Amino acid sequence: MPESIDLGGIAAEVIRKRIKHVHLSVYPPAGRIRISAPEHMDLDTIRVFAISKLPWIKSQQRKVRAQKREAPRDYIDRESHYLWGKRYLLAVVERDAAPAIDLQHKRIVLGVRPGTSMEYREELLDAWYREQLKKALPPLLQKWEVLMNVKASKVFVQRMKTKWGSCNPSSRAIRLNTDLAKKPPECLEYIIVHELAHLIEPSHNARFVSVMNLFMPKWEYFREELNNLPVRHENWAY
Repeated sequence: MPESIDLGGIAAEVIRKRIKHVHLSVYPPAGRIRISAPEHMDLDTIRVFAISKLPWIKSQQRKVRAQKREAPRDYIDRESHYLWGKRYLLAVVERDAAPAIDLQHKRIVLGVRPGTSMEYREELLDAWYREQLKKALPPLLQKWEVLMNVKASKVFVQRMKTKWGSCNPSSRAIRLNTDLAKKPPECLEYIIVHELAHLIEPSHNARFVSVMNLFMPKWEYFREELNNLPVRHENWAY
């Protein structure tokens, strides 16, 4: 069962894991706090650590609460959808054929069988976005792995609710959010560099910042651009 601690009027959930260090996460949309801590670490020690990070926690909470949200999608004709930062209108074409998606001049044409549900239309588009991201990855990975002299063991593309990407330095596996295919291309490149940088420095300390400054001097600009873009509307479950 998760434990809970009070950080001066701010509640935080504590999850025990087989890890060596404490990790703090702040989740949208309300700024919920989760602390992942080593299994045998004393709760008071965890609290002291978290309190020392209160300025960072409050800063992150302000950011996630201010983050713009996309309007809920109904997957109907003339609805706005985005690919690589450009706006397209969805055109739903009902036909007695296998589902297909075709990118035209200013339209994303979704071919479905008559009576296809909104949920299945969403699944089809999510799968299409995943494929667009997978196609864009190889040249970017090759470029940055060579420049940074690192190598990811695996790169997964999946729908992620709370992060644009993640890296497991131990397994050297990287995960990328499918929704990056909706954002400008430089945002994807920034996230790739960010996650590869974690293969050099696992934490977000001064050394990590130095690595980012070395390989991508404008990384803070790209981070701000990405954080100012609306994120997918979700029915967040706690």
